[in-house]
Amino acid sequence: MTCLLALLGLAAVCAQAQDTPYELDVFKTKSGKTVKFYALVHASIRIVYDGREIEIDPVSKLGNKVIDYAAMPKADYLFVTHEHGDHFDREAIKVLTGDKTQLIMNQRCADMYGAGKAMTNGDKLRLADDFTVEAVPAYNTTEGRSQFHPKGRDNGYLLNLDGLRIYIAGDTEDIPEMSKIKDVDIAFLPCNQPYTMTPEQLVKAAKTLKPRVLFPYHYGQTDVSSLPSQLQSEGVDVRIRHYE
Repeated sequence: MTCLLALLGLAAVCAQAQDTPYELDVFKTKSGKTVKFYALVHASIRIVYDGREIEIDPVSKLGNKVIDYAAMPKADYLFVTHEHGDHFDREAIKVLTGDKTQLIMNQRCADMYGAGKAMTNGDKLRLADDFTVEAVPAYNTTEGRSQFHPKGRDNGYLLNLDGLRIYIAGDTEDIPEMSKIKDVDIAFLPCNQPYTMTPEQLVKAAKTLKPRVLFPYHYGQTDVSSLPSQLQSEGVDVRIRHYE
């Protein structure tokens, strides 16, 4: 696989993903810790931070794509944004859960799964000396779409890994609360109408957030190929990975 270099203005490293079929982006934090992002599928992200395993919305099967979580290490931290089947997969969570796994979900998923730490919008947790998380709003605003993701139910997550700020938006449109999210290094923004954002909304959200690196994700059949050129003048490094 081609090596993918992080251009953050932070220290950056490059690594061959020889042990995995997934696209890999590698970053360094301010103190030199390594953060690896594996593009699994749709909204499922594997992050390896300084040797710790972080899973975001792990789903084993989506369409004709199958993710073999049994071949991956157990998660140290596992986050779920909301209850929809392309984000909440009970079996994938079971496979990835070990004795030390911390499960972090919105209230609805914690109730459905019967375990896990429930976070609501605005909650903050310190998971380690160098790792904090804040649950942020994720919801629809367009008339006729609020039933998909009602305000107050679902989470996005703002991860802070040794000063590297990562915004994982979850299923949301370009909501006003994004203006309060500052100093984002890496953003994952969804683009899959009518459930999340249109490409136009995503561009607007990116201009509000001003991340250094942007990964469009959850985009299904939506054409996101024009996003890099649309955001080039904003200084946003847009990376299209296999997050269909």
